[in-house]
Amino acid sequence: MSAPPSSPAIRPLDLGRVLMALNRLAVGGALPWLHGEVARRMAERLDIIRLKPSVLVDWWGYAGMGGELLAKAYPDARRVIVEPTEALRERSRQANRSGWWPWRRAAPEVMSADDLAPEGAQLIWANMMLHGVADPPAVLARWHRALAVDGFVMFSCLGPDTLRELRDLYADLGWPPAMAEFIDMHDLGDMLVHAGFADPVMDQETLRLSWAGPDELLAELRGLGGNASPDRFRGLRTPRWRARLVAALERLRGNDGRLHLRFEVAYGHAFKAVPRRKPSTETTVSLEEMRSLVRKRDSGS
Repeated sequence: MSAPPSSPAIRPLDLGRVLMALNRLAVGGALPWLHGEVARRMAERLDIIRLKPSVLVDWWGYAGMGGELLAKAYPDARRVIVEPTEALRERSRQANRSGWWPWRRAAPEVMSADDLAPEGAQLIWANMMLHGVADPPAVLARWHRALAVDGFVMFSCLGPDTLRELRDLYADLGWPPAMAEFIDMHDLGDMLVHAGFADPVMDQETLRLSWAGPDELLAELRGLGGNASPDRFRGLRTPRWRARLVAALERLRGNDGRLHLRFEVAYGHAFKAVPRRKPSTETTVSLEEMRSLVRKRDSGS
């Protein structure tokens, strides 16, 4: 997050806006339904992995909503929750003290990414959070450091076709972007390889959500994080602007009378392979081998 703006790895993203949305969840905001649904779908993919981790890391675990799914999949694993803010760390501690962790005697540990020990985990699980960081390659590199050899990462995030209808609507109105740009899954696969992961697998699916009216739709989008584009409208919008937006959203009604939007969800997993040995720049030749080479040269062989 501290890399220079000129770095090609940096996404145009208002990190303050992202943290504001996360902290809103920490103080009692409703967790996004979509996060729970994607976590359920991602958990189904755990069946293809033979490794049963003894230590797993749930990255941004509170908003990711994967705790119960991970507990059922790996009841004997030690779970570590990494949260991006102190408010969310405290919220995760409270949630785990409230008794929804019945599968283990000890509650999960909660910490920041900086406190995570290297090479200690067999699984890093990150549900619906990678689109909320400005420098995904830096995050992937951190995951790679945290994993033991043969450990694996499994993640999901929003893809570039997400809310395409809303993007087009804003463009037709001549407004700034409706949201930050999302990363294509093929680019994420390349980033995994660059970070040192092996056998990356990426795929995606499109989910279509619907709402009865504009108020419900806007409330759900706000819960998902709102507009974190640095090029968005600045400052508070007027009631007249909101009325214009609500009227424009009526274009999204389908034949069933509901408002429809699409969400592209990208899924990825990859393994941390045994590090390759760097080729040596020095060649060692024994004295006997040197004598043999000299004899062959003198004999014209």
